[in-house]
Amino acid sequence: MFDIGFSELMVICVVALIVIGPEKLPRVARTIGHLTGRLQRYVADVKADIHREVELEELRKMRDAMQSAASSIESTVSTTMSQTEQSLSESLSTSSSTESSTASTAEPTQPSADSASNALDSPSANTAENTTPSGAQAAASSTHTV
Repeated sequence: MFDIGFSELMVICVVALIVIGPEKLPRVARTIGHLTGRLQRYVADVKADIHREVELEELRKMRDAMQSAASSIESTVSTTMSQTEQSLSESLSTSSSTESSTASTAEPTQPSADSASNALDSPSANTAENTTPSGAQAAASSTHTV
């Protein structure tokens, strides 16, 4: 802050020694040291507060930008979803109308959903239990082959 050289500092010390006197000079120097320390701490606290406020303002701006970006993405997604749902419902309605017109003219060649689910529910003849030999059969087959 101040550009005080060594020679200027010596002049200030000599004047202080003459004005204050040798008995009070150590106590005055100690008091001045404490006051400058308090001043430096106060300035450091003010700088830290200003720095925190600047960072807080930057974070607020960043938060606002993120919120606006998120809301724009959300609106884009919602419009895309509504357009997709609308086109899907239109395609389903046209698909069902074409199926009903073809179903009235000819019988369907595919099995119904009930017969397909019944086929899935019934046990298969080629399960792992039926194809693998039991423990006694495996032991017997291993003793016969040499």
